[in-house]
Amino acid sequence: MSDSGAGEPTSIDGPELLERAAAWLAQDPDGETRAELRGIISAVESGDATATADLADRFDGRLAFGTAGLRGELGAGSNRMNRVLVSQAAAGLAAYILEKAGTDADAALAPMVVIGYDGRRNSDVFARDSAEIFAGAGLRVMLLPRMLPTPVLAFAVRAVGAAAGVMVTASHNPPNDNGYKVYLGGESDGSQIVAPADAEIAAHIQRVADTTAVGDLPRSLAIETAPESLIDAYVAATATVATAPPSAEGMRWVYTAMHGVGWETLSRVLDAAGYPAPTPVPAQLEPDGTFPTVAFPNPEEPGAMDLAFEAARDSEAELIIANDPDADRLAVAIPDPTAQSRWRRLSGNEIGLLLGWRAAKRASGAEGESLACSLVSSPALGAVAEHYQLDFHTTLTGFKWISRAPGMIYGYEEALGYLVNPGTVRDKDGISAAVAMLGMAAEARGEGRSVADLLTEFGETFGWFASDQVSIRVDDVSTIARIMSALRAEHPSKIAGTGVVRVDDLLTGVDSLPRGDVLRFWLDDGSRVIVRPSGTEPKLKAYLDVRADSQDAANERVAAVAKSVRKLFGKLS
Repeated sequence: MSDSGAGEPTSIDGPELLERAAAWLAQDPDGETRAELRGIISAVESGDATATADLADRFDGRLAFGTAGLRGELGAGSNRMNRVLVSQAAAGLAAYILEKAGTDADAALAPMVVIGYDGRRNSDVFARDSAEIFAGAGLRVMLLPRMLPTPVLAFAVRAVGAAAGVMVTASHNPPNDNGYKVYLGGESDGSQIVAPADAEIAAHIQRVADTTAVGDLPRSLAIETAPESLIDAYVAATATVATAPPSAEGMRWVYTAMHGVGWETLSRVLDAAGYPAPTPVPAQLEPDGTFPTVAFPNPEEPGAMDLAFEAARDSEAELIIANDPDADRLAVAIPDPTAQSRWRRLSGNEIGLLLGWRAAKRASGAEGESLACSLVSSPALGAVAEHYQLDFHTTLTGFKWISRAPGMIYGYEEALGYLVNPGTVRDKDGISAAVAMLGMAAEARGEGRSVADLLTEFGETFGWFASDQVSIRVDDVSTIARIMSALRAEHPSKIAGTGVVRVDDLLTGVDSLPRGDVLRFWLDDGSRVIVRPSGTEPKLKAYLDVRADSQDAANERVAAVAKSVRKLFGKLS
């Protein structure tokens, strides 16, 4: 979004600003956002400087469509998520699909689009608007029958041979956000969009916005509702990821859906796979787009899993499993008597490495098969691949890249995303990952061991790794670009007292990776620091990875690197 603050000057003058707002108001079909915008316009006309800055933030620019689709705050304006913006996006995407298919809009075999949505505010409205506009453009349209997890939509794109899929979700973003995620069929095989498709779709969307009022877009009610057999097929395929061993009987564990849509689908998968039902976190089990018990509906955020820790203590659980609101991510926590809560949430790397180890064991030595992770995830996955004589690939962040790694049988990124069944879903999937983790925990339980014991065995087998992350959240997004420019202009010579021996700038091209706004610093002791802007939040992130002779030494070393990076960020910001 634009970073204008209250009372700051805008790049467009008052009359033009009001003209843009009036044009938007004339085509907005939503009574709530119309009333919101009328109130702001009235305040601007009365000379309110804060309202003027607000209006500029809403209209001085447009919420960009990229490889992550659309994502932003709900509200009126071209720089917000709303029915006007979504309708324009749907019309532009429809034009792109028809252009690529070379299909007459009236042809009997028109391309199909599948649409899913989660429980966030307006997700169902945005999904219905999209469905009617796709149908009005002459596409076949299949709408999932109710709010469902993102992995079910990703599965459906492949299962029905759709040309594209749309999932209306903002995943783990703040409560007042929503988003629009696009998948492509055909050669993309149900993966999320990558360049140049994003720019081509964006160009179509812009053409629609420039030439056609939303009320003039053709609509149709010729929309199919996806059959229950499609959801049944996802459940059946996911249950085979890890059927429950006998040792799963009596296993005590806690589950939270984080006010999202995961529980209905996961509960069916658990029944099919034979796992005992969890102790739920009742206050977070059902979909609620207001997310009343958490400030950020993200298991990584401090406090988000406190209710799960409480339930686990009360039930003397062995394990906690959490999904984010659209259930494409997985969080895991294990007992830890040294922690204040007596529970410790595993890092995304710890979970990802355990699941990667599981996949590698099953594919040991298989020719052409590979493990893959994003470049900011732990390099320990490469050690696992080497141990089991598998190929290994690092990619840019995002499952749009991980899912395209050659021969990939498993992929992950440290932000709690895991792809454990690429034959079924070509995206991160918190439901299948939960089943895989339950399978590992149950098998260890049968040997009298715990998940903590598995982590120890991993270190003894592959080496002792530690990872951490340092991030700064900014009010002015230009701060991020300024810090990245400063780091490019003058690289740090040392980090945590250790010399920087190589710097990779992905903007200029490195290895076979696509270009991106990423800097990778290699230290003399083998440690690695990667700096990049967040793709979904106004944050600058640094990802830290070290390897040492013991876990304690690795933990101490990564803490020192983190302290040094925080100091560096503070100096540059």
